[in-house]
Amino acid sequence: QVQLVESGGGLVQAGGSLRLSCAASGSTFSSYVMGWFRQAPGKEREFVAAISWSGGSTYYPDSVKGRSTISRDNAKNTVYLQMNSLKPEDTAVYYCVLSLLRQASFRRYDYHYWGQGTQVTVSS
Repeated sequence: QVQLVESGGGLVQAGGSLRLSCAASGSTFSSYVMGWFRQAPGKEREFVAAISWSGGSTYYPDSVKGRSTISRDNAKNTVYLQMNSLKPEDTAVYYCVLSLLRQASFRRYDYHYWGQGTQVTVSS
């Protein structure tokens, strides 16, 4: 059974930065695509970033491209999301996800394991 545990969320002012971490256990972490989604109140879950098993390829939607960086450390079974120039509209619960597929995807249904989420709040 795969377990994903996020950390690093919190309250930050607009323009600030946060780094989210996700520790994975119970799987061959380095074999799988990892990613992040977020969900704001009253909105659907939104794709934020994905990274290939090797870390060689990363994917972002336009809403965060240039402000966010996903990375992974396979030796530590950990994936990170560095977020800079945060905006109030980035406020959401952020979820770490793992896909059993070999190809990264922006679709939530392609991710088979989800963490509990960590709250990020950006004040204006």
